[in-house]
Amino acid sequence: MAIAPAPAPTDDVAPARRTRRRAAGRDARPAGAPAEKHGLRGLLRRANPKHLEPMEDYGWFGPDSVTWRVWAYPTSVTVGFSRSVVVEELDPFLIAPVKVSSKIYQQGRVRYDRTLRYFATYLFADSRTVAKATEMLMRVHARVAAPDPVTGLVSDPNNPDQQLWIHLTAWHSILYCYERFGPGPLSPEDEARYWADCATAAKAQTIDPATVPRSRDEVREYFDRMRPRMAASEATQEAMDHLMRAEVIYPPLPRAAKPPLAAFAWLMRAAVISTLPRYQRELGNLRQPRIVDALVRPVMRAHFKLLARFPRLQLRLLGVLSPSTVPIAGPVLVGLRPRTDEVVTPEETFRRHDAPTPAELYAELRHDQTAIVFPPSAPVPAEVAARAAVDRAGR
Repeated sequence: MAIAPAPAPTDDVAPARRTRRRAAGRDARPAGAPAEKHGLRGLLRRANPKHLEPMEDYGWFGPDSVTWRVWAYPTSVTVGFSRSVVVEELDPFLIAPVKVSSKIYQQGRVRYDRTLRYFATYLFADSRTVAKATEMLMRVHARVAAPDPVTGLVSDPNNPDQQLWIHLTAWHSILYCYERFGPGPLSPEDEARYWADCATAAKAQTIDPATVPRSRDEVREYFDRMRPRMAASEATQEAMDHLMRAEVIYPPLPRAAKPPLAAFAWLMRAAVISTLPRYQRELGNLRQPRIVDALVRPVMRAHFKLLARFPRLQLRLLGVLSPSTVPIAGPVLVGLRPRTDEVVTPEETFRRHDAPTPAELYAELRHDQTAIVFPPSAPVPAEVAARAAVDRAGR
């Protein structure tokens, strides 16, 4: 007896199956990754200059600043930013909340997007936006204080010394990668302006501007004094390795885009490692042949030089890597002038927009630090650092 063929799907069943297949494809992304409503093409379309709105003013810096020149170069949002967050993890008081929350693993793309947006805000946004972002971030940080798993002491993300560590690793990394993979060293005058701007930007945090280094030598001295405090646990090494995997910040990709972006992710990792001093590589258990250190530099330098010639292409790349940063940095990349050609000081920013200064807000939100002998992320006393240097030399 012949078996009758199965009936063809009806019009209402077939579309439903196709819808389920498409939905399954959209959901094939790392846990915690944001659902991109329109995929890669949608991100590229939305990163369009015609969608940008002008800022109210130039914020704290402006188009004539060295800061805009360095931070708007394509090395900043890629290898420079990646290097900064990798080096940050060597502070045991910073790794504590990272380990407790695990957000960099569960929501890697989201964390990159939000962190980059914040840095872009106090660099490129207008004064009103800076004032709002400063208060918002401090209130978020006040809720995520975590105990250091080794000492049991509280790591307070708003602590001025901890904020200085994050601030300087960022500003140092961005400049270093600009020099290494970009146009090269700044003139002595421009570098002095850059570090002066670094002290200005510190006013968006609880940092005392008087503690911010103002020269390359002072920056080196700061990192030398921080070196005895740097430590690497298994959690540190895991975080450093994870933060150098550029693929965790990619949106869902079409098949054709995966090979070239995988190659770019490998180059990014190699470039970041090539900038790390040997002792930081040892702490992070990072291995890379010297020949790779040497070869990755001209490759990445040529790549960034080409990219820098096309601001709209930079905008598209930013739209893929950090969509929420596009409205902030986009006007700077394409030269969209604000409504008023005014550079506003930090002091005037908080006064004009009736916002508390970071110091005032910290007095309200701070955690009890009385049990801590050496505050989180503060350089160890000079005599302790000197003894550590002697011990290292004797080994």
